[in-house]
Amino acid sequence: MTGNLLLKMAFIFASTALVSIGGIATMIPEIHRQAVEINGWMTNDVFVSTFAISQIAPGPNILLMSLVGWRVAGVAGLAVATLSTVVPTSLVALAANRAENRLARAAWYATLRKALPPIVVGLILASAFVTARVAVRDWLGVAIALGVALAINLTKVNPLIPLICAVVAGVIAGRLGFFG
Repeated sequence: MTGNLLLKMAFIFASTALVSIGGIATMIPEIHRQAVEINGWMTNDVFVSTFAISQIAPGPNILLMSLVGWRVAGVAGLAVATLSTVVPTSLVALAANRAENRLARAAWYATLRKALPPIVVGLILASAFVTARVAVRDWLGVAIALGVALAINLTKVNPLIPLICAVVAGVIAGRLGFFG
């Protein structure tokens, strides 16, 4: 049973990683869909807390994939999720880097390079919407999320300041009973 689970996880993480144009963040909607909606490996609440931990912890965004793997199948799941995410994409990046020197002069390649940024932005926005849909459940959550987003995007303040303010606001709101 565990072997089948690990193989299934390896396939899901590797296939998702291979189409994650724009980085690990673009994998979030599909990993959520697979882990919560299709396979039932975890609930929305567990996914959201796993996502929050992965984003608060220092280090690469791949921590989300590693933590999902760990929550699903322990240390073996962590290893499978991490390696299945990193190895295939690293091989593609290596091949792409080697091919770029030969392709850089081709007209179609210049067009492709111009077309990729909007695709990446769309994938990242999809990730934000999926995460917000499962994590933000009430007006206070929306206010905190928008406050952090606006503070980071409209000011030159260190991102730690809005983060700390949001944590304090969340703790106070929780103590006052706003979060059930």
